[in-house]
Amino acid sequence: RQGVLEEARRRLRQFDVGDKFSRLPLPRAAVLLPLTVRGDRLHLLLTVRSMQLRRSPGEVCFPGGKSEATDKDDIDTALREAKEEVGLQPEKVEVICRLMPGIDKMNNLVTPVVGFIEDTFQVTPNPDEVSEVFLVPLEYFVKPLNYKTFSYKTSSGYSTRIHCFTYDDQEHKRSFKIWGLTAHFAVFLALVIFGERPAFEVDYDLDNLISSSENNFINLYASIYKRKKSNL
Repeated sequence: RQGVLEEARRRLRQFDVGDKFSRLPLPRAAVLLPLTVRGDRLHLLLTVRSMQLRRSPGEVCFPGGKSEATDKDDIDTALREAKEEVGLQPEKVEVICRLMPGIDKMNNLVTPVVGFIEDTFQVTPNPDEVSEVFLVPLEYFVKPLNYKTFSYKTSSGYSTRIHCFTYDDQEHKRSFKIWGLTAHFAVFLALVIFGERPAFEVDYDLDNLISSSENNFINLYASIYKRKKSNL
């Protein structure tokens, strides 16, 4: 177990963006990508949004949400939201890094914070926000059994690839659909940790993952900012 975690730590730290993008003039949000080890394999914890929520009810996502004035940084935001949504105490998370951010359809700058949690963690979902919590082996996001992709053009005119995974969960006896920004973060996390070519096409130069992921983000941001300026 320690060997698996140590190798993941080492690779993740090479991709830590810190607060490099924190001054961009977009509203901020953060999500926690909680990793745990089960049977010598890394697993990723995901949640299903409550059907009572106005935005994206029933969709799979990571614990997270918008930044609040009391949050010191993105890490604070991700940990606070994880505590509110699934009862994960901040001191029970070993925060490793912040990966390249994404921009959601509301034009929030979303920073993924990667942290390790114990496999003994007992989830207590907040029913107002979360209906279910489940684990997926991280390698599923490079070697899926059920996957499709489609092209998507953002409202700002930026063309991208949307990943869509269907995961059959034996524990819950049901399938979960993981797509959009959640799938984007999960794929990037798996690429970083495993360092191998996935079974599907991605929008990265896999030999230069750090620089190509940054270029992709900068192009996406530039397309939004150009549109924002043209709207003024």
